[in-house]
Amino acid sequence: MKSLMLSFVLFHSLLSFDYKLQPIKISAAATHCFFGLSEVMDEHNNGNISNSCFVNMGTSYLVIDSGPSFSYASQAYSQMKKIKNLPISYVVNTHLHDDHWLGNGYYESIGAKIIGSAAFTDLPKEEMTRMQKRITKEAYLKTTQTYPSLLVEKEKNLKINSIKVSIKHVNQKAHTDSDLYVYIPSKKIVFVGDMVFNDRLPSIREGNLRGWLKGLDEIRNLDVDYIIGGHGKIITPDSVNFTYNYIKGLLQQISTLIEDGENITDVLDIVTMQEYKNMNFYDSIHRQNVEIAYRMLEWDSE
Repeated sequence: MKSLMLSFVLFHSLLSFDYKLQPIKISAAATHCFFGLSEVMDEHNNGNISNSCFVNMGTSYLVIDSGPSFSYASQAYSQMKKIKNLPISYVVNTHLHDDHWLGNGYYESIGAKIIGSAAFTDLPKEEMTRMQKRITKEAYLKTTQTYPSLLVEKEKNLKINSIKVSIKHVNQKAHTDSDLYVYIPSKKIVFVGDMVFNDRLPSIREGNLRGWLKGLDEIRNLDVDYIIGGHGKIITPDSVNFTYNYIKGLLQQISTLIEDGENITDVLDIVTMQEYKNMNFYDSIHRQNVEIAYRMLEWDSE
């Protein structure tokens, strides 16, 4: 009997991980967001580390980034329906990192169309994801690698209930080579994925500093009241500044040191950027960013 009860408890637990999602309203823009935790994905947060948002388009919801798992997406939609019971028309994946799109399978199962960068076609099929390696089996249950069916090369414009939605590819390597942003002019809001961090240092491991700054300059020139990034709760237009200033600082300091003939060992010790030392992930990411940036810029200077 005890064995049977234990089996029941274990089985039930596999179905019951609760992300405790709470939608936060973005006033005047018919938008809500689930803001992720400023943490590394692990078995405690089960991938709830990035932002996922939804916009009431009148007759349906537009979702930006589906989150880290099937279960996350299912629970997110349950919260949406409490606000207003609308179907999902489209889900946009802002880039290839798996904390932003592994909920696709759930949304596809309820009839939503998935939009993403054409770079998704280059992803290896069914290779174990980072999320699968780092979160619990209960949280990953039913999650599949469901890729977008509608691909964006440069720009895709939608009309949803007569509301224009512009989905633009940054068209240069920035945070990744697959970055999209979603601009809704009538609501004066843009969703920019991991082009913008404002609660932790960004990782530049798959990016390009100059391309990132150009992309952020383009975003800064949009007529918006809200800029919503992939990590962090700051949503005003100045939410861009933290990422912009950090990337620009890396570029300027390391470029100057390379011109002066400094080697990578010395640069790692010089470019500490102490003004960021109290930010989340400084200890784990900053030195790595300096090394990556040095090798990137050294190559550019040759």
